Amino acid sequence: MRLPTRDQAIALAGVFQACQLVDNLARTGSIPLDQLNVQINSLLEQNPDSTEAVFSYGKNNAASNLELGIETIQQLFRDKHKKRHPETLRYVIGVMHLQRKVGKDTAMLEQIGQGIARAKTQSEHFSLSHDNVIANIADVYQNTISTQRFRIQVSGQAGHLQQPSVANRVRCLLFAAIRAAILWQQLGGRRWHFFVFRSHILKRLDTLQEEAR
Repeated sequence: MRLPTRDQAIALAGVFQACQLVDNLARTGSIPLDQLNVQINSLLEQNPDSTEAVFSYGKNNAASNLELGIETIQQLFRDKHKKRHPETLRYVIGVMHLQRKVGKDTAMLEQIGQGIARAKTQSEHFSLSHDNVIANIADVYQNTISTQRFRIQVSGQAGHLQQPSVANRVRCLLFAAIRAAILWQQLGGRRWHFFVFRSHILKRLDTLQEEAR
C-alpha cells in the first residue's frame, strides 16, 4: 500500500476546509471573504496544472490557503474523545458519499462541467464571490448534486440558513468540498486511509503547516 502523498493531503485539507466553512457559515451567518474566494476558485479551476494550483489563490500557496482545513483535520484526528467539530465531520462523510455517487454519473459530470464553465466566464466579468456568480454556482448544485436521493442536511441558525445569500454560499461550499473529494479520490485517497494512514496523513499536514508559516 502506498503511503499518503503531499497532493492527497492538500486535496483532503480542501475537503475539510470547505466543510468547516459550511459549519462556520451556518452557525454565524458569515465567513471571511478570502476563505470563500479560495473555495470558489478551487471549484472553478477545472483544468489545473497541479493539485497545488487548485488551491493556490492570490499571493498565497495552497498550504497557506488551506490552514483552516489542515488545522481541522489535525484537531479531529488527534481528538481521542471525538467531540470536536461533530458537524464538520458529518459533512465530510456526506461529501465522501456524494463524491462516489457523482463520480460514477458521466452525464451529471458533464452537466456540472458545463455549468461551472459558465460560472467561470461570469466570474471574469464580475468577481469570484459576486452574488451573481454565487447564485449561478448554487443553481448548478441544485440541478445536479441536489437531485441525488442522499442530501447533506446542514445544521445551524435558522435565521442565517433561511437567507438566500447564506443558503447559496452553503451550496457553493459543499460543491467545493465534493470537487476536492473527487480530486482526493483521483489521487488515490480512500476513506479507510483515515484509520490506516492517520499518522502518515498528520505528518504530511504538519509539513504543509510548516510551509504556510
